[in-house]
Parts: sequence; C-alpha cells; structure tokens
Amino acid sequence: MPKEYEYNVPLSKILLQSDGKSINTTNIGIILEEDVPVFCKNKKAQKYRLMPFKTLYSANNNFWRQDTGWDFFLTRETLDKLKEKNIIEPDDSEPEDAKKIESAPQKPAVVPGFGDDYKVIEVMSTAEKIKCLNDIKHKMEDLVSKKTRDKSTVTNVMVNGTRDAVMINHSAIKDVSNLLDSEAKKKTQTLVYTTHEMVRSYTELISQNIFDDELMKRLVEKSNGMIVQHMTRVYLNGVAFLAYYNKFVSNRAAIINMRKTLNAKYRQYYQNLLPYISIDDIVLERVFQKGMIPVPSDLFVKWAVGFLIHDIGKADTVDYHESEASFEPSIVYEHVKLGYNSVVSKTNYPKEASLITGYHHEYYGNPQGYGYFRDHLEHYQKANPQVKPGYCITFDLDSILDCNALAYFPAKILEIVDVYDSVTDPNRVYHKALNSEEALVMMRDEFIIKSPKIDPILFELFTSFLQGRKSKAK
Repeated sequence: MPKEYEYNVPLSKILLQSDGKSINTTNIGIILEEDVPVFCKNKKAQKYRLMPFKTLYSANNNFWRQDTGWDFFLTRETLDKLKEKNIIEPDDSEPEDAKKIESAPQKPAVVPGFGDDYKVIEVMSTAEKIKCLNDIKHKMEDLVSKKTRDKSTVTNVMVNGTRDAVMINHSAIKDVSNLLDSEAKKKTQTLVYTTHEMVRSYTELISQNIFDDELMKRLVEKSNGMIVQHMTRVYLNGVAFLAYYNKFVSNRAAIINMRKTLNAKYRQYYQNLLPYISIDDIVLERVFQKGMIPVPSDLFVKWAVGFLIHDIGKADTVDYHESEASFEPSIVYEHVKLGYNSVVSKTNYPKEASLITGYHHEYYGNPQGYGYFRDHLEHYQKANPQVKPGYCITFDLDSILDCNALAYFPAKILEIVDVYDSVTDPNRVYHKALNSEEALVMMRDEFIIKSPKIDPILFELFTSFLQGRKSKAK
C-alpha cells in the first residue's frame, strides 16, 4: 500500500465541530475548493478506493454521516497540504490516535475508469490487440467443442475474455479518434471482425452456461477498474438474459401466460405510451411488433456486440457515472454521444450495435432518460407530422429508424440490466448497494409504477431470469 495511505483521519472529525454535532462549514468550503480526494474503505469487503470529495458531496452532502457500508477518511498527506489553507484539524488527530489501515488489502483497490489493467492494453500495438482477441476467441471455441466443461474454466474464460475485449475496443477506438473516418474504419476493420467472431463464439457458449450469482461475485475480483467491471457485468448479464428470453419464447404456454399478465397488470401502462390506440387493441403484438419472437442467431450476435461496447464513450475519470444521485445531464449525455459517434464514424460495427450504444438510456421518452432516439423521433415527426409510432417495441432496425415504434428491443433489454447493475454494484460509495430482492422492488416502484421507464413485461421476465439463476447456484 502506498505510504501516503498508511495513516488517515476520519472525515467526520474534520467536518464536525469539537462538539461532535455541528458542521464545520469552513473546512467543508476549503475541501470543496481544493477538490481533495477522500479515502473510501468498504467495511464489509475490505476494498479501498480514492474519490474526489466534490463528487461525493454533490451527490449527497451527508454521505460521510450516513451508513452506506463505507468509511471515509482524509489521508495524512492531504491534511498536511491543507494546513496552509487554514484547515481546522482536530486536537486528537495526531498519528498515535489516527486509525492505521490494516495490512494491504488482499483484493485490489477499485479505482475510477478502466483500472490498472487498462494501462497494459493501452500500449499494445493494433496487431497485439487483435492477437489477444483471437486468443480469447480460440479459448471459447475450444470450450464450445467440449461435451463436458469445468465450470471454473468457463467462468475464467468468459469473465477475463469479456473484460479484455471491452478494454481492447475502448483503446483501439481511442487510438483512431483523430484519424479521418475512412482511415479509422480501415484501421479498425480487422479488430471489428475479430471482436464480432469472438462474440459469436461467446454466444454459443453462454446458451449452455447461464451465469449464476456466484459467478457475478467473482467478476468483481477480476479487475480493479469500476467502469470496466460495470461494462463486463452488463455484457455478461445482458447476453445471458437475451439467451433466457430466447428459451422463454419457445415455450407456447409461457407466451399464453404472458398475454394474461399484460391484460391483468400492464394494459393501462402501454395505453399511456400509445394513447391514440384503443385499449382493446393493446395486445402482445401491439407491445412487441410481430409478437415476442425468438432472436435469430445472426441478430443475436450483433446485439451482443452492442452490449459489449455499450459504454465505450465513457472516459477514464467519470465518477459521476457511478450513481444516479450524482446525475449531471450535460456530462452524462456526452458519454452516449461520444460512444455512438465513435462507433458509427470510426468503425464498421453493425448499425444494430451502434444504435444500442446511442439508445440504451431512452426510458420510453421519460424526462429522466436521454439518447439519440428522442431527437431522431422529434425531427422525424416534424418532417412527417402524420406519423405516429404504432408499437412500443420493435426488433426491426428499419422500423425504429422510421419511428414506427417507441423503442428498440435490445436497448430495452440493456436498460433493465444496466439499472440493476448500478443499484447492486458493491463499489458504489454514493449509496448502499442493494441486494437482488431490494433492487427488484426498487426498480418496480421507481421505474415502472411511479415513473414509466423500463418495460414491465421484460422486467417480469428479468425477475424470472434472476430467480432461475439463484436456484441454479444452490
């Protein structure tokens, strides 16, 4: 552990007056002005990370007083630097009374961005990155060819391969960001093809190996970068959920039950989205254009690629992305724009993948959502005022571009997985991570009942997916 982190002083001692109750506004002002880092320690998992005080404070100005599962400190080095700014230090904060952090954590400290692993990939040549992707693909193909597979081996290949593929793609697109679009597409052509083939092998493997909760817990230990952990988890869960959906819709009895669920619980929800459609016409085929149909393998792979690169526009220091509470519209919107524009202009990834990148926070047009589709819909309707979406969700690329539906199916899948991952992420310091049951209750209340954002039928299916995964782990 770096020497500057060896001794620390609880943040509460710096931010409270000597009576232990009144807030020391002077110290808060100085710390905000200097934008100093806060040393965060997870009480349960013994994980450590540094976060800017300003980011934490803007998200929740009482974060340091609430039980979020984290303890917060200022390092001795930081305090020494603040003395010249007249920071008021508590009388009992000398090293003998300061809390000494135990021996270096066994798990790597979790840091913003893509973590230390990214530094290795960042300096690779294009050829080395492609070779790495090919190695991942071959490992997956080897597993697909085997009749029996060791679960631990499958887990390591899937998790490590996904993590590295995310970082390789981010780094490769960053490498060509200053090139002309035609040059960039030419330079990334082999990378795109190799990633696509790697994902194809992955989808074959995951169709037979639906992840359980234990695997997801192990994922957290595989990388020390917050964003790459999030992108990896969302990809793994997103593809697994999509595979589960395909199995579900092949069951005729399950579809009949889903029709009953729509009629009994969600008909009004969908009519509110399509107010010009008679409630008698709100049937499953109106919610899902052409009905709930299986996703063909080629389209499945294209969507899986979109899941892999969905947050490719996030920069390396975007702590505000780690909590809805710290939502800063102009900055958060930017990661969608950067990702979408980078994928469209600098690579030959299929259009389906780029639309997922740009539309995965749409939230059915809710004011709290954002993305390119609402702008596209607004412009399209101005040019074609007679056009009104006739469906809630479509599987068809042309239908979404012609504004014949409110949402693109894979984006609605990803929204649910993305929200679930955000509220259950153990690395969040803005709020206490929810367990699976708490997360599902919160999502139903906040994202369906109170404020329609995610799709209720797909959420119902996602709940069943998680329950099945839990039973598989037992």
